[in-house]
Amino acid sequence: MKTGIIGAGIAGLTTAIALRRQGIATEIFESAPELKAIGVGLGLAANAIKAFRHLGIAEEVIAAGLSLNSYEILDEQGRIINTTDSQLLGKRYGLNNFTIHRAELHRVLQNHIVPGTLHLNKKAINLEQLPTGTKLFFEDGSETIVDNLIIADGIHSLIRQKLYPQVQPRYAGYTCWRAVIPNPGLTLNTAVETWGIKGRFGYVPLAGNKIYWYACANAPQNSPQMQAFTILDLRKLFNQYHAPIPEMLEHTQTHQLIWNDICDLPALPQYALGNILFIGDAGHATTPNMGQGACQAIEDGVILAEAWRKNGSFAAAAQYFEQHRRARTQWVIEQSYRLGKVAHLENRFLIKLRNKAFRIMPARINQSQLDKLFRIQFE
Repeated sequence: MKTGIIGAGIAGLTTAIALRRQGIATEIFESAPELKAIGVGLGLAANAIKAFRHLGIAEEVIAAGLSLNSYEILDEQGRIINTTDSQLLGKRYGLNNFTIHRAELHRVLQNHIVPGTLHLNKKAINLEQLPTGTKLFFEDGSETIVDNLIIADGIHSLIRQKLYPQVQPRYAGYTCWRAVIPNPGLTLNTAVETWGIKGRFGYVPLAGNKIYWYACANAPQNSPQMQAFTILDLRKLFNQYHAPIPEMLEHTQTHQLIWNDICDLPALPQYALGNILFIGDAGHATTPNMGQGACQAIEDGVILAEAWRKNGSFAAAAQYFEQHRRARTQWVIEQSYRLGKVAHLENRFLIKLRNKAFRIMPARINQSQLDKLFRIQFE
């Protein structure tokens, strides 16, 4: 029996590792000619590390990243709006705030897939559903037939567009620039996000004495002006924000910028279609405001493998996945979308009300959301 995975991102690689633990072989088809992750950082929350522990690779992932003291939301003058203490997170969920370079996470995951099962330069452009499987058509003219198909090729999945042409990514209303830079001598041990009238600016230290920062601003979708932004434009936009934001921008060059509009994905009619299953961003892409995009993709792989073990067939596992993943992933998408709207307010009066509300918010409200995210079992 042949199980194909389209996409060798975090979702695809984690799923291949999880299925291998159950004795299930996979073939991974990746469109890129080489497996090279975009050079930005990401946060992995307790639910993702718990999933990696289930796979037996958590310590390798942790060794490649950096644990942080806290996560803080500040206003543009640097005053605290909200904070999450890592010691409390560690006591309650077993992990502090954690950050890792995306390329490092990919490196760890690649080390745990079976050699020869990853096929590069294989861009899936179409499919044909057969009575006993699925035929895949690749851009290079080749074809293959798989018994089971896991679609994990991201928010712009070509195969999803063939099956669900009516479902298109939803623009969140703001655009984003990212960069990873050498630390210019700053002492950083927390993840920080600043909410100001000009937009959001976040930064986290990475292992290897590097810093990952991102800047988001309200803008029309696909704006040529935003796409043409240089580091000089960003320095001007955020020059009144608190230290060390101006210093980071001074030590960044235009060629280091990665730009994209922020989008998520409306709910698919189904994640599971017989022997076809959508996972990760191909099935439930979210905005990054809750730091859960990669985390949910990692959960997907582990839960699918466990469901297959329990239910005995891919089709039954896919249905189980549909029943147990849809509500959780859609909740993350909608919560993250709303949080982004709140973070990107431009009216000064509403900004003051928002900041005050976050400062006086009872701790139990924040805790209930964290519990919902992090108290997950994979057995």
